[in-house]
Amino acid sequence: MLSLNCQASDSSGKSPSHGSDISNNADPKDLPADVKTFLLTLARQSLEAGVKGQPLPNPENPPESTKPKQGCFVTLTKDGQLRGCIGYIEGIKPLYEAVIDNARNAALSDPRFPAVTPDELPAITIEISALTPPRPLEYKDPQDLLNKIKPGEDGVILQNGYHQSTYLPQVWEQLPNKLRFLENLSMKGGMEPDGWKTASVKTYHAIHFQEHR
Repeated sequence: MLSLNCQASDSSGKSPSHGSDISNNADPKDLPADVKTFLLTLARQSLEAGVKGQPLPNPENPPESTKPKQGCFVTLTKDGQLRGCIGYIEGIKPLYEAVIDNARNAALSDPRFPAVTPDELPAITIEISALTPPRPLEYKDPQDLLNKIKPGEDGVILQNGYHQSTYLPQVWEQLPNKLRFLENLSMKGGMEPDGWKTASVKTYHAIHFQEHR
């Protein structure tokens, strides 16, 4: 089960605002099975190298579909519980490089957890979420926003001043009620529960896939 609290980061520790090489009007295209296998294997190699203090992988010929800049998150679970989740909301690196970064960072740099240890590696399961670029969602009032967001499809970013937070589309599985989803997302970003009513909103879509261990 995906946590409600994946962390967005870049080298500055803030949500990235760089442009993406993926069309802003594009919905995610499912990746071929062999590309998913490549990315999951790359994430596993990066996780184990990072935890063991070894050099990170540097693939010589990654699949073409992993070379455009694309946002992604890597989620680690252990015995069905969150063990780390970090990602880039927007495309600041090629997808395969973002997977390398975020697999390592989810294991070692998620501030909510101690670093993953070598002994834990066999029990860790990896999930990757590849994102489309966020698009602004205009709304005239809170009810209009509730009408426009799409449970199960939309990842949502709320921003109100210095406060910002995001939920991946998978979080709808845990919070299917739109009001509860937005209230929890507001609180995640340090806002009041009704902070979503005056926040700027962006949405994105994702394809997600995981190891079967």
